Amino acid sequence: MHLKRFLRPTVREALAAARQSLGPQALVLSTELVQAPGWRGWTGQRVVSLTAGTEHEIEEEATEDRPDVSADRTSGRVLGIGQWSLRRRQTAQPEIESPAPPAEIPSVHPLRAGVVAKLIAAGVDAQLAALAAESLSLGDCRTSSLDTLKRALTNAIAAGSAAALEPARVEVFIGPPGAGKTTTIAKIAAQERVAGLAPRAVIAADCSRVGAVEHLRGYARIIGSPFRIARDAAELTHALKAARRPVLVDTAGRLPSDPALSGLIDALRSRQDVITHLVMPADTTAASASRILDRYAAANPNRIVITKVDEAESAAPLVGVLCERKLTVSYVGSGPRVPRDLTRATPGALAAVMLGELPQGAMTCH
Repeated sequence: MHLKRFLRPTVREALAAARQSLGPQALVLSTELVQAPGWRGWTGQRVVSLTAGTEHEIEEEATEDRPDVSADRTSGRVLGIGQWSLRRRQTAQPEIESPAPPAEIPSVHPLRAGVVAKLIAAGVDAQLAALAAESLSLGDCRTSSLDTLKRALTNAIAAGSAAALEPARVEVFIGPPGAGKTTTIAKIAAQERVAGLAPRAVIAADCSRVGAVEHLRGYARIIGSPFRIARDAAELTHALKAARRPVLVDTAGRLPSDPALSGLIDALRSRQDVITHLVMPADTTAASASRILDRYAAANPNRIVITKVDEAESAAPLVGVLCERKLTVSYVGSGPRVPRDLTRATPGALAAVMLGELPQGAMTCH
């Protein structure tokens, strides 16, 4: 019998994962609450461990299709009609579906090693974790509480903060489809209106997605922002020249190699007053983040916006890649609410999202 163990927050999710991985005929052998893997475990959180099996490897042991009321003494589960009898091999061990083994801990003082290990367990890159631990005193390392870890990360990523950045005359938002570009623009414009500032103009250059223009037009109408549509590079150039106030530009979720986006990028390349934000969801893996950054490199993004923090377990892998590439994060989006759920990417906000928390302090973009 091929056995596999699934770690999930609830029994329902564990069952769904087992059926998806092993098929609808998977047999549930046991369920129990265990310590959660990674940093959630050392904070006391627990998950459901479900062990399931499939008989594909031992079809010769199949019994006839008749009622079988024998119980597995290990799990206490009674097998019903049409199911395989459990003749489990003594040597069979479940394959564990769990996170990859932690990275090797860099050479640090023994007291700092515990801090490094906990940060690595939270998904933080090993080198960044070591740098964070070095910023703490040995006394702080003895406690290594969650607040201590956040303070260490805050110290380590301070150089990547955009807390003091001033808005540009033109700010363009690019990124994969569904990353949250339109909602981010609406939040920025709405927060400025709430703060009593003159709202920036909004240009919709995303004319390929059904309803995209009307979505942004509706936000602009409510906020009171001047709104224009740019269907191509020529219209964008004209709209920027005609704008009497700073502008936020929404674009389609396409790669810079796509003619529809490359033309817009070329139209902006000669301007000196442009900031280009690359928008990426918080649950982007390190490998995917590297691919996205490489694909959008032709657009020369100046800043990164991290969105959908509320939907991610941790943004640590993504932030780790951004720190490695020395890219500056401008905003952190933590939900769909406009104008709330967006804040400047201060070191504290980035440290929080790396440890799986929502950043504190909404409506603080300016």
